[in-house]
Amino acid sequence: MDSHRLMSFMVVVLVSAFTEQSVTSSNLQGPSIFDNYNIGWGYDHVWTSNQGRDVQIFLDQASGSGFQSKSMYGSGFFHLNVKLPGNNSAGVVTAFYLTSSSLNHHDELDFEFLGNNEGKPHYLQTNVIADGKGDREQRISLWFDPTTSHHSYRILWNRYQIVFFVDEYPIRVFKNKHNIGVGYPSQPLKIICSIWNGDSWATDGGLTKVNWTYAPFIAGFRSFSIKGCPAQNSMQPCYSSKFWWNRNQYWELSPSQEQAYQTVKSKYMTYDYCSDKTRYPIPPPECPQ
Repeated sequence: MDSHRLMSFMVVVLVSAFTEQSVTSSNLQGPSIFDNYNIGWGYDHVWTSNQGRDVQIFLDQASGSGFQSKSMYGSGFFHLNVKLPGNNSAGVVTAFYLTSSSLNHHDELDFEFLGNNEGKPHYLQTNVIADGKGDREQRISLWFDPTTSHHSYRILWNRYQIVFFVDEYPIRVFKNKHNIGVGYPSQPLKIICSIWNGDSWATDGGLTKVNWTYAPFIAGFRSFSIKGCPAQNSMQPCYSSKFWWNRNQYWELSPSQEQAYQTVKSKYMTYDYCSDKTRYPIPPPECPQ
């Protein structure tokens, strides 16, 4: 099945999924970035328009840039619409992630968009760090050109599972297996988005470096509403079923979502730490045995 037919099929099976969370990538209504986020660094590398509802951050040889949420969260369904830098962006990393403030027992959920040169695939890497343990990278090749328009990237996080979505499609699931000794994010997380020079590792294992003649490398962001439970110290209130993402229908994928997830894994996954026998001769306990 070619990519166009595959995506048409997946739209059909997912058309009714997550209606409460629906996000329209072209929608420029809603909050300004400044309602829920602060610029964290590279203030002079941020452009805003439409009263802060359309934001671009960029990387050049002088600096990159980033912004972060004003609040910390204990659960939620977090999304941003992102347009990646144009072609010939090898070495450039655009990131959207949730992270704890404490370095002790660090928790983090990552989308990392890896730049590449024209004609090469566009790779998206995800990672889950829990209780200080990371090295759980998975990588997919995107089935569309993420540099031509905004697409929605989302993270569902409740006590039972973490799900990464590209548009409507689940691309990664990390289940809570704390009962068998696997760490699971358990402290407040803030949202951070950034663009930076990652050419020591991001493209061809660090062999392909940033070509600065193509700078500035510009990443666009939209949809700055946040569906999350604010948390400072206690996480317990954020586990309440009054938040729709905590209800039992969100403890696992629906059958149609599971079907789409398996299709994405079989067609587009290019690296999975669970299958890396060199790094892990014995698969980590959270991996399928």
